[in-house]
Amino acid sequence: MLVLVDAASLYFRAFHGVPIDAARAPDGSPVNAVRGFTDMIAYIVGTTRPTRLVACMDLEWRPAFRVRALPSYKAHRLAPDGKLEIVPDDLVPQIEIIIDVLAAFGIAMAGAAGHEADDVIGTLCATETKDPIEVVSGDRDLFQVVRDQPNPVRVRYAGRGLAKAQVYGPIEVAQRYGVPVGRAGTAYAEMAMLRGDPSDGLPGVAGIGEKTAATIVSRFSSYEELLVAIGNPGDKRLASGIRAKLAAAGDYLTKAPAVVIVVPDAPVEFSGPDRLPHSPADPDRLAELSQRWNLGGPVDRLTQALANSPGQP
Repeated sequence: MLVLVDAASLYFRAFHGVPIDAARAPDGSPVNAVRGFTDMIAYIVGTTRPTRLVACMDLEWRPAFRVRALPSYKAHRLAPDGKLEIVPDDLVPQIEIIIDVLAAFGIAMAGAAGHEADDVIGTLCATETKDPIEVVSGDRDLFQVVRDQPNPVRVRYAGRGLAKAQVYGPIEVAQRYGVPVGRAGTAYAEMAMLRGDPSDGLPGVAGIGEKTAATIVSRFSSYEELLVAIGNPGDKRLASGIRAKLAAAGDYLTKAPAVVIVVPDAPVEFSGPDRLPHSPADPDRLAELSQRWNLGGPVDRLTQALANSPGQP
């Protein structure tokens, strides 16, 4: 199995889930996100028992191509400089430590210039056709990648924490959101475009909620077919009131796919092979990091999880 970890999604949750005062380095620096994230990776390895694992990174949190399509995209998360993302001051230095820890373990990281981690995940799902894939994230947007063929792709949704995570495939997405199971991933993305998402600055169509959006996309075999039907009063699959709401949002509906749909061909680059190691790649560096940043317990647990994993030695 190939596991794709949405790294930013997990380290933000680790930061907010582990009290700062309960996790500090000897010099007083906060390491709650590092400790929590490392324990999350240990839990993922122990639970899913993958042979391959990639920590997918955000190299651009607000890609220019999405902002051009929709200027409101994540605009509410902009720092006063108008460029950087608002990130807690105590989290910023911990991200580099997380990268150092992953490198010392020999766990692969992947990113794509000008793209988000979602696009890295979308590309790796699109290009992997043999091994089963499990995506680990607290972001429901990634439900769009679920599929059964040519190889199964599932999303372990960690919105309420990994211990309470539920694994979603096409059946689970269809049951939860009322979209057709035969194209559940694609239909979820279409529903999200109609419904909108305030957390991403995605306005959606005024007057169209989640249930109505799911009903609409269920009546069409593709988003393109829906767009054609909006301009065709004779198409009885859309009631006149619904058609009027969709028509009023016509400009938004043509731009939304560029914002919502993950890129399947991003220029992904890896830090190294994605085969999960059985032991740390650089034990001396890992010991140094562990001592400096008070990571003993989490490092030990991840080391043990790797030793018990089914990956090739």
